[in-house]
Order: sequence, then structure tokens, then C-alpha cells
Amino acid sequence: MDSRTQYNPRTVEEVFRDFKGRRAGLIKALTTDVEDFYNQCDPEKENLCLYGFPGEQWEVNLPAEEVPPELPEPVLGINFARDGMQEKDWLSLVAVHSDAWLLAIAFYFGARFGFDKADRKRLFNMINELPTIFEVVTGAAKKQVKEKSSVSNHSGSKSKSSSKAQQRAPESQGRQSKALQPKEEEEELDEQEDDEHGETLCGACGEHYGTDEFWICCDICEKWFHGKCVKITPARAEHIKQYKCPSCSNKRARP
Repeated sequence: MDSRTQYNPRTVEEVFRDFKGRRAGLIKALTTDVEDFYNQCDPEKENLCLYGFPGEQWEVNLPAEEVPPELPEPVLGINFARDGMQEKDWLSLVAVHSDAWLLAIAFYFGARFGFDKADRKRLFNMINELPTIFEVVTGAAKKQVKEKSSVSNHSGSKSKSSSKAQQRAPESQGRQSKALQPKEEEEELDEQEDDEHGETLCGACGEHYGTDEFWICCDICEKWFHGKCVKITPARAEHIKQYKCPSCSNKRARP
């Protein structure tokens, strides 16, 4: 059975869940799994496409053989441009086409199962609440959050920026201990960090920071990641002096 053959969601909620799963898989390919994705997109191969699946997985493969295909197809030939442009520009281009494909899939389901105007609007609004893949890959989503946070928290900016180490320690899970801070100062810092990190987006999955989740920041690109997305546990983080996310590690390792 072709891995691209999937179930057909029939409600707005099911279509949105399908959208989120495919989106997470595509973001994973372009961020945490970028080295593997890069290597699979060999320009010497035939026309290749990047597929995202509802189970948050991705695949580089040839286009579907049947015409017309069961579902809208991603853009063809992403591998041909790989070596003809800067890597970040190539990844951004793939991200833009991936965003377009996700919308095509979602509204294909909407048309097939007769969504009315209200359902289509509700579906789009749910989708539009998430940052695009392009925004996640280029860091634009984080920049927007930073600008918004900077304006809304301008009065507290001095205390927030007084220590880079404190900025990199969300909640009690950061790599720097707060044990030596006075109680009132610690509580104030916690509140500030809640405000700051509550709107931060994970550089891998693009989802928001949750107070009950372990969170780690890359010391190179300064993007935040859920620990589970980059396979880092709180215990392991305690022994990391300088954390490099998978994308930054791969870029430094590649000749």
C-alpha cells in the first residue's frame, strides 16, 4: 500500500487535525531532520516531492503515478534547485511550496465533503492561528513574537535582559539554578519568563511553549525547542555547556 494513501477526514476538526499532522512532519523535515532531508534531495535523481503525513512523518518520493492523483500533489523537482542556491534560500522555497500544498489538501477535503461558507471560514481561521512553515523555517515567527513581546513588555525589558543566562532558563528547567536568588526576585522572574515564553514558538514543531514542558534554547541560532522535539531531557541538559540544535550542528559539520 502506498504510504501516501490516507484516510479522508470529514469534519472541520478532522481536516484541521490532518493539517496539523502533515504540517508537523514537514517542519520536522526542514528543521530537526534537515540533514537527512538535504541528502535525500539529490539533484541527480528524478523529480522528487516532499510529502507530509497525518502521523507527523515526512517522505521524499517520486510523484504519484495515477492521473489525476487521489490527493493534490506537492510541487515537483525540489531536488533540482538544491545545489543552485544558498541552502537557507532553498529550504525557504520548499517551505513556501509546502504551505501552499497543505492549504490545497485541506480545502480539497472541504470541497469533497461539502463544507459550506461557515465551515470553510472556520477551517481557515484555525489554520491561520498557526505560523506558516515558511515563518518557522526562516525564523520570522519567532521575530514576530519577539517584536510583540518587546512592545508589550517594554517596561520590564531591562530586568529581562540583565542576564542572558536567565533568559535561557524557562521555568525551573533551565540549565542555571535559581536557588541563590531572593524569593521575591525569583517570583518576579518567573512571571516575566511566563510572559516571554508563553508566546515563543518551538523551532522544530512550531507550537507554543507550555509551562509543563521542558524547553531548551540553541546557543547558536537562539531558537527555542521543546526538549522532546530535539530529544533532550532535563537531566541531559544539566550537563550541556553550549547547546546546538540539530540544524546548527549539521551546518557546522557539513563541508
